[in-house]
Amino acid sequence: MIPKTLAEVADIVARGESFDLCLRNFLDGFYANPAAEALQTEPLQLAGRVPRHGEIEDAYLAATAEWLASRYDLPLPAWALAPWRSLRRPWFASALSALRAVLLHESPAPFRARNLFVSENALSRA
Repeated sequence: MIPKTLAEVADIVARGESFDLCLRNFLDGFYANPAAEALQTEPLQLAGRVPRHGEIEDAYLAATAEWLASRYDLPLPAWALAPWRSLRRPWFASALSALRAVLLHESPAPFRARNLFVSENALSRA
C-alpha cells in the first residue's frame, strides 16, 4: 500500500513495514500532488509500538510535516508541534562521527529543532 498521508505512513509502519520505504513512497505521491490534506491528520504515536526507533520516527514525521508545509506554503498541522515529537537526545542519520559536523550544518531547521540531524537532501526524491 502506498500511503497518501503521513498518518497512513505511521499506520503502515506500526504494522511492521519499513519506515524509510513508507516515507519514500509517501513523498513520491506528495511531490506529484502537494496537498494540505496529506499532512493534517495526526499520525499515531510510534514510540512504544516500533522497537528501537519509534521516538525517532515520531519526530521525523513531525519534521517532515513542518518542512513540507513550509516549502509548499501549506498550513502547519498543530500535531507537528507537540513537544513529545522532539527528541531529548540528538540523533544523527549516520553513525560515522566524521559526518556529524556535516549533518549539524546541513540539517533543515524543522529537523534540527527536533534534535534530528540529517542531510540537507533527506527528503529529496530526485
